[in-house]
Amino acid sequence: MQPPPKKLLDRVRDAIQVKHYSYRTEQTYLQWIRRYILFHNKRHPNEMGVPEAEAFLTQLAVQNGVAAATQNQALSAILFLYKEILGRPLEGVDAIRAKRSRRLPTVLTVEEARLVIHQMSGVHRLIVQLLYGSGLRLREAMQLRIKDLDFTQHQIVVQDTKGRQSRV
Repeated sequence: MQPPPKKLLDRVRDAIQVKHYSYRTEQTYLQWIRRYILFHNKRHPNEMGVPEAEAFLTQLAVQNGVAAATQNQALSAILFLYKEILGRPLEGVDAIRAKRSRRLPTVLTVEEARLVIHQMSGVHRLIVQLLYGSGLRLREAMQLRIKDLDFTQHQIVVQDTKGRQSRV
């Protein structure tokens, strides 16, 4: 007797793990796929196609006002669902696109960064100094271990980075 077929989101989770995507990508894709299904009143994606994907993505841009990167993330999750899980890639999705922000990010001057770091102490100060001085991502800094530090060579080995590659 065969076990019952896996639920759609379990199949998505399995496919993401087989492809060695990051845990964060897994959680994000699952969240977008859930939202897509709920937006269409819990219809199964097999019953939907390009028009439904376009409606969902357009709604994100127009009603929800999401950033372009957020909309692209939702699109990637939906494309993954159709191509990798349902075996029928969506071609020609043409939704209204969210506008890219034209604002430059606000950054601290070197002196402002020094003042902020000077107000900190202990482990928090060390982490902020590492982030500022090395360009590490927060998750990378939080996962550092003693074995990753090479004081003689003045190097930090960053393991399991974005993209699953180590770097020095």
